Amino acid sequence: MLRQRLYSARLLVLSLVVIIMTGCQSTPVKPDTEYGPVFGQHDEGFTAVVVAYAPEMEGILGRIEADPNASITETLTYKGIKYRIGEYHDKPILVFATGMSIANAAMSMQMALDYFPVKQVVFMGIAGAVNPAWQPGDVIIPERWYYHDESVYANPDPNNPGESILPEYYARFMAEQPARKAADPHYPNYKPFHFIQPDEVLIIKDGMDKPQDTAYFTASDRLLRAAERAMQNMPAQMILNEREAKLTVGGNGVTGSVFLDNRAYRKWTRDVFNAEVTEMESAAIGQVCTINDVDWVIIRAISDLAGGQEGVNVEHIYDKEVSRVGANVLFAVMDELAAGQ
Repeated sequence: MLRQRLYSARLLVLSLVVIIMTGCQSTPVKPDTEYGPVFGQHDEGFTAVVVAYAPEMEGILGRIEADPNASITETLTYKGIKYRIGEYHDKPILVFATGMSIANAAMSMQMALDYFPVKQVVFMGIAGAVNPAWQPGDVIIPERWYYHDESVYANPDPNNPGESILPEYYARFMAEQPARKAADPHYPNYKPFHFIQPDEVLIIKDGMDKPQDTAYFTASDRLLRAAERAMQNMPAQMILNEREAKLTVGGNGVTGSVFLDNRAYRKWTRDVFNAEVTEMESAAIGQVCTINDVDWVIIRAISDLAGGQEGVNVEHIYDKEVSRVGANVLFAVMDELAAGQ
């Protein structure tokens, strides 16, 4: 009888322990929990002043430090990326470097838009010329940006020399080209580069019921017009005291995940995309800003003719000098925006 009572008591204690432990481990989700981007509120929203890497950032920070009407007041680091907060002529700015390449540009830009109330993005960096008319130090602000290496790598067709065996989805994509090109004067003139078949990125954003093939991303007209006014009012920009830089708004740029240093491929991008410049971040920035409905513009200073040299690329000779001119253009655009807001 005593043994039975002890056994029953043990069962009761064990039952209570299980109930207590279960209660401790269970944390019900509050019905009012909200998920998604969260950032501090700001009356006006930041102008994001953005570059790709260190030599470009040095010029930006130097200009801000030298300007009595500009300052950096706070630095925050998220996931290793420094976001500097400050003011430029009484307007709030957010300054950061994306890091080089499509993946870094997309990641850090989306982080900035998630963590801060960004109103508009002004990006500056160096680029390789595609159009041989450009020289180191010239600055171009393209209207449209394309991915040049979104593509299919295809096998040759043994039954049709010079042709490739295309995946079914890509064959359908190519069948759509005549109608799309007829409807859009800026549509690429797609053709293969050896086994590389050019393709388009699929994007999805609010208002779309399914992803859509997208040939290019167009910079914000408001910022392009501000850039035009800024360039018209700038003094001559000399390159190494040798020549005056050409400053232009308009045309096309191409972005890829490779450092383009091949003459034949550069000529192909000129034929297919009518490109003026090539680099590794801008289309990704344009895509992120387009999907988030944030105004954006890209300023590119020419450092070299992509793959145009004999021997080693000369980009490293000009990068700081052309970054200086690019920074001058960027702050001329910032002055125009500050005056117009």
